[in-house]
Amino acid sequence: MQKWSARNPVGRIAYVNGRYLPHAAAGVHIEDRALQLGDGIYEVTNVIAGKPIDEEPHLDRMERSLRELGIEMPMGRPALKLVMREMIARNRISNGLLYLQVTRGASKRDHVPPKQPPRPTLIPTMRAQDMAGLAVRMEKGIAVSTQPDIRWGRCDIKTVQLLPNLLAKQAAKKAGAFEAWLVDHDGYVTEGASTNAWIVDGEGNVVTRDLSHAILPGVTRKVMLEAMAAAQMKVVERKFTVAEAQGAREAFISSATGAAVPVVTIDGKKVGDGTPGPLTRRIHDLYATKAGTKTA
Repeated sequence: MQKWSARNPVGRIAYVNGRYLPHAAAGVHIEDRALQLGDGIYEVTNVIAGKPIDEEPHLDRMERSLRELGIEMPMGRPALKLVMREMIARNRISNGLLYLQVTRGASKRDHVPPKQPPRPTLIPTMRAQDMAGLAVRMEKGIAVSTQPDIRWGRCDIKTVQLLPNLLAKQAAKKAGAFEAWLVDHDGYVTEGASTNAWIVDGEGNVVTRDLSHAILPGVTRKVMLEAMAAAQMKVVERKFTVAEAQGAREAFISSATGAAVPVVTIDGKKVGDGTPGPLTRRIHDLYATKAGTKTA
């Protein structure tokens, strides 16, 4: 067990290929293909009360992303679950975010992967989540700023290639917004820079973009859709424009860091009356009940 001290604070233990290390001592090979070529994927799981939320679908998506890139799982799922729980225990974080990053491994720098694949690099890390900040966002809602979607053509794979997302987030922050909604060349919203995008249209339908290579198949999105279907809510998976979103009754985002977080302005224009709407709150509660995170 790691010795805890001011130089090794709570929440800063990483795992790299079989070793639990303080962040300052953790590292990968200089020719790791994620560092050199962005050749890797990641997954992030919310942890509430020490429990990974939506664990199985997150691991399903992780395996899918790896298959799409032709990278082997670094270990079997049962062993990986043990590592995840050890990370939670060693970091002593009850409510936080657990990141799982897998790269193709270290090999001589070349665009084409070697015939003999290297051992994949597995890097779980963890950090505490700002629960107070999330509570404020749920109560007051957030602002989003629209940005052009300049990402590559396989956004359905959760890769570490996030530079376009980073630039969009920076632009949104500069505009005073919490999140960026990415807009394709036809004027339709794809998704947020790190979230899925939703609206409630004039007929009361909950609308989110249909799955394709253009968006990430969000795990929280999937569980929310299941919860809404069980509640017999009206849901439509289709494209929507920025103008439609601005004129919607309600809007919200979803991700592992927050289900149905209300959006109250888009590019400075109020959505509905500019406050979190009732359907958004209901969907948040439905998800919390299904995911086992509801506390009251």
